[in-house]
Formats: sequence, C-alpha cells, structure tokens
Amino acid sequence: MGADNLMREIRDINLNYLILAQHMIREDMDMAIYRLGISQEIAVTINNLSSAQLMKLASSTSMITSFRFDDVMILEMLTNDKKSVPMSHAHSAILLANQPVRDIC
Repeated sequence: MGADNLMREIRDINLNYLILAQHMIREDMDMAIYRLGISQEIAVTINNLSSAQLMKLASSTSMITSFRFDDVMILEMLTNDKKSVPMSHAHSAILLANQPVRDIC
C-alpha cells in the first residue's frame, strides 16, 4: 500500500468515525460519552463541528481513534469466550466503564 493510499484510508476512517460520533452524540450524549470513551467537553466540541471542520480534522495525518482495549483481559474476553457471549460482553462493558475518559489532544 502506497503512502497516498494509506493517507486516504486514514482520512476515510477518521471521517467515518467523526460522523458516527457526531450522530451518536446528537442521539444520546450520555450514551455516546460512555461508548466513545470521551469527555463531555470533547463531545460538545465534536457535536458543534461543521462539515468543513469535520473534513479538516479527518484529513489529519494521524488516526483520531485509538485502540480502547489497553487491558488484555478485556480483549481476550471479547474474542475468546464462546460459552457465554452476553455475560462476557456485560463483564467487559463493566471493565471498560471503569477506564478513565480520554481527551483528544
């Protein structure tokens, strides 16, 4: 994959993430804050972005999203436990809820 293709892929992922985040925030801000792992201040900022601002932010050379599963146990629960999928998802949601909110720098 060439550098130009990689930059397009990053832009597309960033834009899709921002559009989804904005939609989630407008539907239910509290749930969006929880699911996205962001602060209320960041949620308000994302909510107020214009289309031009979304495109500018999406065109960053870095991924806006981050891998939320810093805890290997959470990742393994979501990917390996086939016996009780609903229970493992509930348990991982509880563990994720205890992680600190991340701010976009």
